[in-house]
Amino acid sequence: MTRTTGTCSTTAVGGEKVRAFVPHPLPPQRPVLRIEGELAERHAEAVAAIGRLEVAGAMVPSPDWFLYGFVRKEAVVSSQIEGTQATLEDVVVHEAAHQSERPADVEEVCNYVDALAYARAELAKAKGLPLCVRLLCAIHKRLMKGARGSEKIPGKIRTSQNWIGGTRPGNAHFVPPPHEVVPELLAALEKWIHSDDPLPPLVKAGLAHVQFETIHPFLDGNGRIGRLLITLLVEHWNLLSSPLLYLSLGFKRHRQEYYRQMDAVRTGGDWEGWVCFFLECVRESADDGVSTAQRLFSLVGADRRRLSDLKSVTVPAIRLFEFLPQHPMVTLSKAMELVGATKPTTGKAIDALTKAGILAEITGKKRDRIYAYRSYLDVLAEDTRTAPG
Repeated sequence: MTRTTGTCSTTAVGGEKVRAFVPHPLPPQRPVLRIEGELAERHAEAVAAIGRLEVAGAMVPSPDWFLYGFVRKEAVVSSQIEGTQATLEDVVVHEAAHQSERPADVEEVCNYVDALAYARAELAKAKGLPLCVRLLCAIHKRLMKGARGSEKIPGKIRTSQNWIGGTRPGNAHFVPPPHEVVPELLAALEKWIHSDDPLPPLVKAGLAHVQFETIHPFLDGNGRIGRLLITLLVEHWNLLSSPLLYLSLGFKRHRQEYYRQMDAVRTGGDWEGWVCFFLECVRESADDGVSTAQRLFSLVGADRRRLSDLKSVTVPAIRLFEFLPQHPMVTLSKAMELVGATKPTTGKAIDALTKAGILAEITGKKRDRIYAYRSYLDVLAEDTRTAPG
């Protein structure tokens, strides 16, 4: 199926003429996008998988159990798609150590976590920012804070031409629209997001992602903001009550197809192909999340029973254990803060958890030691240990 999804605009950049792509507003037209046949089946499977993920998230005593790890997993994988090398363990170690200076890769991931937390807080406020261009700019400012690309006007819509691939716009793989039309394109996208378009919300989230990526409104960080937009839309449209879907994992596993399908929208109007791919990534990532949640739930239950069976177990040790899913690495001072106990009492609690094989000291140092809930992190960190080549 072929449709035209935009026009080419000839613009001069650095003394050479280039053809920039200006997308038509959503929704897809001529022909209209219809969710029927195979697309309807893929959509039903993806929605069912998200429903199972919501149930899995509700199984645990505290929603913060999975929220802590799953948000960081999404942040790590989304950043890895852009070439960042930081792993989940890198991020958790630096959070536990409270180091004022972070490696650049870790900084980018932590910024992603902070940006998502800020956006969710704004959307939850009665007078907070709605899901709009201003919010995306505020998110971008936090994402780029102190990180690589921080000199590229964080929080501001670009006022110059950018490009994807190649050394200059003239030999680029893709040239987004000229900066003069970016504000109106973003305004149209924002209007469509809040319209009564009858397409299913999950499909709309996938369309919005490609449209944002095509507009490429910032000088850097567009991929991460575009994937974060999906997370916000899934929650905004009540498909999930919290951001438990680490969708970037599906995109990372099928990275070349991810880029190919977005290109196919721009060059041949193949929205159907993109939606089919997107829904399959949603299903795969949601099912992976369910499996991870179940494994973590079983692991914590087994470890709790083993800890309780120890004759030397103390109440502070049990209390500290219950904090570990959202603090899978702790220092002595952090453990004291969590359980509200003295240094000797907390030290005995850590010793009990170490004896039970739950915590393990990972620094090998005499001071500033860090204790990791290694088996928990091993499950959570699958597919995050190396960046894609």
